[in-house]
Amino acid sequence: MPAETMIECENLTRRFGHFTAVDHVSFSIAKGSIFGFLGPNGSGKSTVIRRWCGLPWPGFGVS
Repeated sequence: MPAETMIECENLTRRFGHFTAVDHVSFSIAKGSIFGFLGPNGSGKSTVIRRWCGLPWPGFGVS
């Protein structure tokens, strides 16, 4: 029996002017899973999490 998906992110893209910080990120997290979000500095981890949670980015408004 496949695990139930609890969180899903599909084709998330975030741009700051002409700079693309995150480009088409997709993932899903199953119920009961432990999920790690790893990457080098500047790879967009914080940007993905802020957009995923619906948090505004300081100085850039809510969009």
